[in-house]
Amino acid sequence: VQLVESGGGLVQPGGSLRLSCAASGGIFSMSAMTWYRQAPGKQREVVAAITVGGITSYADSVKARFIISRDNAKSTVYLRMNSLKAEDTAVYYCHADVRDLGMDYWGKGTLVTVSS
Repeated sequence: VQLVESGGGLVQPGGSLRLSCAASGGIFSMSAMTWYRQAPGKQREVVAAITVGGITSYADSVKARFIISRDNAKSTVYLRMNSLKAEDTAVYYCHADVRDLGMDYWGKGTLVTVSS
């Protein structure tokens, strides 16, 4: 099983990015998916999550700015990030929780830098 994130980069404050996380190994449709982020010198934190059934949840810091979605046909989860702020700068990680199998997986992360 592999999770591969993409879509990170440098963006100006107020800009937008869309992150993608593609899953291989046939586990995506049974996985709850979560985006985490880790800023320099800080602990990893939950950004947004989506259940197998499509129910979403967000950290207070990103509510109304970020949107998580999933495409089971493409085995991909997305994170649309709008109105980006300098404090959104972090490495963003994708996580899959396959509860039926009692296993979970992490991607290697993609760097998002918000700076003028």
